[in-house]
Amino acid sequence: MSYRIIPLVNGQIYHLFNRSVARETIFLKSTDYLRFLEVVDFYRFVEIGMRFSHFKRLETNRRNNFINDLHKSDKKSVDIYTFTIMPNHFHFLVKQLSEDGIKKFMSQVQNSYAKYLNTKYQRTGSVFQEMFKAIRIETEEQFLHLSRYIHLNPLTSYILKNINDLEKYPWSSYMDYMEKRNLSLVSRNIINSYFSNVDKLKEFTVNQIDYQRKLELIKHLILD
Repeated sequence: MSYRIIPLVNGQIYHLFNRSVARETIFLKSTDYLRFLEVVDFYRFVEIGMRFSHFKRLETNRRNNFINDLHKSDKKSVDIYTFTIMPNHFHFLVKQLSEDGIKKFMSQVQNSYAKYLNTKYQRTGSVFQEMFKAIRIETEEQFLHLSRYIHLNPLTSYILKNINDLEKYPWSSYMDYMEKRNLSLVSRNIINSYFSNVDKLKEFTVNQIDYQRKLELIKHLILD
C-alpha cells in the first residue's frame, strides 16, 4: 500500500494530478467530461449529506434547489483555482479549506467517476492510479507557473494544435479566465489579481508554449 509523504494542510495550495491505469482513455465523450465536472462541483463542498449518484436521481427541481443550497452555504473542502481534464488524466490547482479536505474531495471524485465509467461502458477494475499526486506550492512564482502549466496542457500534449483553440477548450478553466464562460467551481480572484486585464493574463500564458512543449518532449523521451 502507498502512503503519502507530503502532508495536506489547511490553507496551503497544491497541484493535484492523476492519470488512468495504463494510460487508458477514460474521457471518451463530451458527456464523460461533463459528468466529471458535475462530480467535481458537487464534492468540493463539505457536509453534503448524500452521494452524487443519489443526487442525480432527484427530480429536477429538488436537484436544482439542493445544488443552489450548497453554493449558498459556501462550506467547501477546497478552493479550485485552475483545472484541466485530458483524455487520460487531470490537473487541479487547489487550496485545502477543511481538515482532510483534499483527501476526501479526491477520493469522492475519483470513486464516483470510476463507478460511472465502469457502469456506462460495462468496464471492470480500477480507473485511476492508486494514489493521486500532490505537490505543495511554496511561492507566488510557482503558483503562477503551475496555473500556466495546467492551462497549457492541452496544447503541450498536442490535444490542441492551434493556440486560438485553447480558450475554446471546454474542459479547462482557461476558458473561464478568458471570460468565455463563468463556471462557479472556479475561484478566479487570486490569479486575476496578478494581472491588470484579461489580455495580460493571456500574454503571460501563451508566451511559454514552445518552451513547455520542449520540456514535455524531453520528459517523454526520458520516460519511454
